[in-house]
Amino acid sequence: MSEIMLEIDNVSKIYPGRRSLFGRSQPVTALNGVSLSVNKGESYGLVGESGSGKTTLTRSILHLETPTGGAIRFQGKDLQQLSAPELRRLRARIQIVFQDPYASLNPRMSVHDIVTEPMVIHHGIMGLSHSQRTERAVELLCLVGLAPQHLHRFPHEFSGGQRQRICIARALASGPDLLLLDEPTSALDVSVQAQVLNLLCDLQDRLGLTYFFISHDLAVVRYICDRVALIYRGDIVEQGDCQCIFDTPQTDYAKMLIGAMPEVSV
Repeated sequence: MSEIMLEIDNVSKIYPGRRSLFGRSQPVTALNGVSLSVNKGESYGLVGESGSGKTTLTRSILHLETPTGGAIRFQGKDLQQLSAPELRRLRARIQIVFQDPYASLNPRMSVHDIVTEPMVIHHGIMGLSHSQRTERAVELLCLVGLAPQHLHRFPHEFSGGQRQRICIARALASGPDLLLLDEPTSALDVSVQAQVLNLLCDLQDRLGLTYFFISHDLAVVRYICDRVALIYRGDIVEQGDCQCIFDTPQTDYAKMLIGAMPEVSV
């Protein structure tokens, strides 16, 4: 039986309506009883249109949003029940790669400082000296397909694909078990997308990582994910084995998405 890494149990998130001169608008339900589980070592895809609740769920997993109801558990531990020190230690084990590599890197920081920053933040857990952090940064750059000479350059000196590799190296710096991949290839050219996807597959095999892959692109999810859930207006409308969902979709929404899916060459 597979070990559950991440469990999302009946999670809801309702935002209060906005105040105006004419009163308060209706509350907005971003998530409506979402339940799914991600097994250790697998890639789990979450697919939906803009405004479907993907970002809200991602922020809830990172404990940047507090769910209105339900529970989110990481290896059996309820995130809502953790103390601040426990949550800080947990953050080293759950990292995220953002959609836009241009916006997610500080242009004033060198690659060295970007990649070693998580090691500094989690010094109490990792306990690395400055020289050890530098050595680790070089290892991570090589791991994602960059070179040691890139260590003291700045983000503006890199292409979009190279910047995303730097983001991946930063996400790996604290030795996480789970990576949240928030549309990590959507801002890249198609040929570069394929390179980054292949890199992610290779890293998962080598490091035993678990991926929670958020996307609106079913073709990319089909390539990289083992299981997938389709979310629409805060509701999970269908989930299961990736191949089964694509071969025999059960809902009209899934059929519509798959029917509009372009081919991807990787």
